[in-house]
Amino acid sequence: MITDSQLQQIMPTLPAAKRQMYLPFLNHALDMFDINTTLRQAAFLAQIAHESGELKFFEEIWGPTAAQKRYEPPSDLAKRLGNTQPGDGKRYKGRGPIQITGRFNYRKYGQLLAVDLEGNPDLASTTQIGFETAGQFWKLNGLNELADVQDFTSITKRINGGLNGLASRQKYYDRAKQVLGAAVSFSSFSLAAAATPQNAPAASFTLLRGQEAIEEDAATLVSSSPPVSTPTPAPTPTPKPSSDSGAGSAAAKKNPIISWLKRLFGWE
Repeated sequence: MITDSQLQQIMPTLPAAKRQMYLPFLNHALDMFDINTTLRQAAFLAQIAHESGELKFFEEIWGPTAAQKRYEPPSDLAKRLGNTQPGDGKRYKGRGPIQITGRFNYRKYGQLLAVDLEGNPDLASTTQIGFETAGQFWKLNGLNELADVQDFTSITKRINGGLNGLASRQKYYDRAKQVLGAAVSFSSFSLAAAATPQNAPAASFTLLRGQEAIEEDAATLVSSSPPVSTPTPAPTPTPKPSSDSGAGSAAAKKNPIISWLKRLFGWE
């Protein structure tokens, strides 16, 4: 069972009120889906900490961005996600701590949990169902077994389809193992490739969701903004030398004080 103190150390930006609200549902999901050793819990908490911005985001922020527009049919990505109707991209956007995405996954995990997520997708962003979908995804994809041999890279691939945010995930993983007192066996790393279960194929495409989607959007906005140019100051005109010929320079003639002095001393 994860304690409030442990969760605070692993996800330090998560407010105390939310920790108290989440902990019962988190611990229930851990127990429900056999995430019941320190190594399994450390890996699970590390992945959801990254995916959800330390449980800040239970729902993907919708733009739509250019990447999110690909969720809409008739794109290839929409087909993979099972999105068949206009509006399915937003309707079945990433939700929950592990950000399940697409009509197909909402139907699949809803059936496994006996909840109509396809008909009521917003339920996936509630605390109870959110943690349960994350736990169900974890167990169904063989991530407990990967956690047992500390094959954290393969876990990341099965969640993300690639290695996006691996450094961030690894940071949470190292922290969680330390906080939970997970035993680190170096022999586990050498056995990881042989022990990796083969019954759950890695995702064949990468999705940016949750915290990653927000970071991607910010980067896109910065890169697409036109460069700020510093205005070039106008050159300071160089005054022409005055002519001493005749009655004086034009500037002098226009200056009433100089004209008065010339009249006073008889210079005119």
